[in-house]
Amino acid sequence: MPDVRIASSQGKWILFTTVLGSSMVLLDSTVVNVALPTIGRDLGGSLAALQWTVNAYMVTLAGLILLGGSLGDRYGRRRTFVLGVVWFAAASLLCGLAPTPGILIAARALQGVGGALLTPGSLALIQASFHSDDRSRAVGLWSGFGGIGAAVGPFLGGWLVDGPGWRWVFLLNVPLALMCVPVALRHVPESSGGSGARGRFDVLGAALGALALALLTYALIEARSGSLTVALSAVAGLAAAVAFVQVERHRPDPMLPPDIFASRQFTAVNLVTLCVYAAFGGYFFLTALQLQVVAGYSALQAGTALLPSTALMLLFSARSGALADHTGPRLPLTAGPLLCAAAMLLMLRVGEDADYLTDVLPAVLVMGTGMVTLVAPLTATVLASVDTARAGLASGINNAAARAAGLVAVAALPLLAGMGPEAYRSAVAFDAAFDRAMPICAGVLVAGSVLAFTLVRRPAPDCRHPECRTHGCVTAPPLEGRGTDGRTPQ
Repeated sequence: MPDVRIASSQGKWILFTTVLGSSMVLLDSTVVNVALPTIGRDLGGSLAALQWTVNAYMVTLAGLILLGGSLGDRYGRRRTFVLGVVWFAAASLLCGLAPTPGILIAARALQGVGGALLTPGSLALIQASFHSDDRSRAVGLWSGFGGIGAAVGPFLGGWLVDGPGWRWVFLLNVPLALMCVPVALRHVPESSGGSGARGRFDVLGAALGALALALLTYALIEARSGSLTVALSAVAGLAAAVAFVQVERHRPDPMLPPDIFASRQFTAVNLVTLCVYAAFGGYFFLTALQLQVVAGYSALQAGTALLPSTALMLLFSARSGALADHTGPRLPLTAGPLLCAAAMLLMLRVGEDADYLTDVLPAVLVMGTGMVTLVAPLTATVLASVDTARAGLASGINNAAARAAGLVAVAALPLLAGMGPEAYRSAVAFDAAFDRAMPICAGVLVAGSVLAFTLVRRPAPDCRHPECRTHGCVTAPPLEGRGTDGRTPQ
């Protein structure tokens, strides 16, 4: 049974190394956004090249993250986590040395493979190591500090771009990995999913999932060309997605076991995740560009502008996770997306000559409040809806949903907002497209809030139903065939 306490020395080391490892992935998901205009100018890339700089990473991360979770459950979560950290650092080195957009995009795809190995492992290690009394708080701390890694990304990226150069956005991961690996090997206990995680390696499922995402992403990014290649890619992507579902349904040991979705709570929270992270993906991709292209901020100023969200995540995420234990997940998962939607509508005030205190800061503060309300309870609810033995798989599925949603948003939102191939070079054109994009993101968040209010329930802590997680019980069912004292009548 997991018995590590947060207050112990080992508990602190486990939190340190899992937060550091996952922060590398989260950091790269946001730090690159601030560097995109400079990368485009330096390497001569179009808007499509900038989209692929983000999405090549997201395709492999989202497509293989389920496999990463299953590998951890099967072969050891710490072992898979450490392998992911090393792989991620090596791919980051390649990104930092890339001389052309094509090589950078290929290296970003390799980076996503490393992220797919380490991301689910970091959360599964927490779930499998900490005592049940400390687990929610540990997840809250992991979410909070990991969220800080994501939130500080724009500031750090801006500082690096305006200082030593955009290549250090990627090279920074190498020393972080050198700090993370020795601590993991020394202080983090190994764990796995036991005999239930054994079976054949689902190579076909992983390949079909990644192929479907890649083809559909290509079709969305290049859709404005209207070529036959784009149409064929869309059809092939849909066919690969259908084939993936069929393979997973009929394999004896699938990468994505369909029975895990028998948990109504797990299914509901992942639907909310799709909505929330689609909106986040579009928001972070476009806002970093809006502040630089339209408002005239430098890379460092654009990153610094988003720091208040970081402060809120640092101060309140752990408390948010604990509060969700008392109120249940329904309230924060309903209110959080609404707050974030309001923040995105407030971002419509940010245009040419925007004032930071009256135009930018209110939106950033509301966004931070929404993220604090939402992120930790969302993560904790996903893990609480399945058995500990499947923590890596559950984490992988939820991360895959989040990354795939962000991937689709970055590919589709410029198309939906009417953003041309060279829009990021024109303040007027980009501002007009941004004003069309933010209401779309806000609407997706409202849909997520409605789903949470409608579908998410609070399981009763004392429920004795053998399938409580499956049915999402809100009260303890009667003990059939038993007396009021819980014993079988004689």
